[in-house]
Amino acid sequence: METMFELSETHKSFGAVHALSSINLQIAKGERVALIGASGSGKTTLLRLLGAQLAPDRGEVRVLSCNPLGLGEGKLRELRSRLGYLPQDLGIVPNLRVLQNVAAGRCGRRSVLGSLRDLILPAVGVRRRIYELLERVGIEEKMYDRVDTLSGGQQQRVAVARALFQEPAVLLADEPVSAVDPARARDVLELLTRLSAEEGLTLVVSMHQLDLAREFFPRLVGLKHGKVHFDGASSELGSEALSALFQLGDKVADS
Repeated sequence: METMFELSETHKSFGAVHALSSINLQIAKGERVALIGASGSGKTTLLRLLGAQLAPDRGEVRVLSCNPLGLGEGKLRELRSRLGYLPQDLGIVPNLRVLQNVAAGRCGRRSVLGSLRDLILPAVGVRRRIYELLERVGIEEKMYDRVDTLSGGQQQRVAVARALFQEPAVLLADEPVSAVDPARARDVLELLTRLSAEEGLTLVVSMHQLDLAREFFPRLVGLKHGKVHFDGASSELGSEALSALFQLGDKVADS
């Protein structure tokens, strides 16, 4: 099976803070994986390494069979364009319309002129494709609305549509349900897992809601103090491993 991510003895620090230590991890094409752990365990740092947004201090990270450190600026931008990334703050532009925010997802694959055209006067084919994506995430009627008029849940769906507009090989989501109520959290995860299955995408999500992680993700990678303490099937995470994973301790990273 094709390997989408491979980390070998990977370390990452921010000053004196050791965010990740000795990470060895492989994620295959089509897998659905949840990165779990308490706040400060290193989930966001690991997700950003997978998204080629950070470089390791030591060890190797291979993303879609490439070592990002060996790529020039253009090739690195091309690699990142194949990684659909949903940041915790969603990264959408409030005063632009939904259509424009979704169109921005393809900027990494377009020239500056082409990107400006997609944002200012998108072609009929671009508008049709964006409408189809918005229809799939359930907000097609909001296509010409300003994003700052939408609810939080609708804005999340704009971010998902933007990521899919990139035509990525992978979907990475950083704590997509951390600040929503349980009903909406379930809706978001159902949407992400359904779309990843339909598109044949590898899906990696960081989260701390263990019950939802077990329900929606066949594989869990549990982090504690920047190290992998569990990596296996959701059904294999027993009470002893769970207690050790979420035991209170000093924070080592932002998340």
